[in-house]
Amino acid sequence: MSTPPTQPASLFDHLLELRNSLLRSVLGVLIVFCCLVYFAQDIYQYVAQPLLSVMPEGSQMIATDVASPFFAPFKLTLVLSLFIAMPFVLYQVWAFVAPGLYSNEKRLIAPLMLGSTMLFYAGIAFAYFIVFPVVFAFFTSVAPEGVVIATDISSYLDFILKLFFAFGVAFEIPIAIILMCWTGITTPASLREKRPYVIVGAFVIGMLLTPPDIISQTMLAVPMLILFEIGIVIASLYHKDDEEITNETTQQ
Repeated sequence: MSTPPTQPASLFDHLLELRNSLLRSVLGVLIVFCCLVYFAQDIYQYVAQPLLSVMPEGSQMIATDVASPFFAPFKLTLVLSLFIAMPFVLYQVWAFVAPGLYSNEKRLIAPLMLGSTMLFYAGIAFAYFIVFPVVFAFFTSVAPEGVVIATDISSYLDFILKLFFAFGVAFEIPIAIILMCWTGITTPASLREKRPYVIVGAFVIGMLLTPPDIISQTMLAVPMLILFEIGIVIASLYHKDDEEITNETTQQ
């Protein structure tokens, strides 16, 4: 007895699966948040350390809003939970789109998702360990005489989250280049020809995404240019593999 053909999934089935993926992603973030919320104050203290370590002796951070001492660590812990749960969230995205991909697409998408997660974490680590000490030391050293440095904890949180996001996204440049070359939007050779424009664009993006000082702008632009070159090298390898596969198919 022959097996009946499998019916294609309807739009409702896809929407139902999308809803389930979103719910699982939210649940994963909430589980991580519940595990971290008890340490919210310690987490904020750790994240504030780059500024506290360079502040003048006797100065300290302040809270200008009544609820800031509670909501600032709470907000930071929630964002941190999302960052930590990102691999699980991306896995849910992968599980949703994988059935509609060809085998060669699956071969590329899986490492790209892993690579994008690692690069995002690398961008955050670079901002915290490299950029923050330099930027905060510069800011505190140029304060006018007679000005007491007392940063509000909510303002500090908004500032560092902006930098975390900027550096995390900037470190995704190799992934963006690989995807553009893979989809045929551009080629590695074309990107090499546009290198002068990319250099100017990197510093413009650094100016828009970072505080108005040349130090943080340069510390964002230079890694972006290095990652741009790395992305071109990796994209060239994939591009060459795709051309070889196409030639083999044509010859057959």
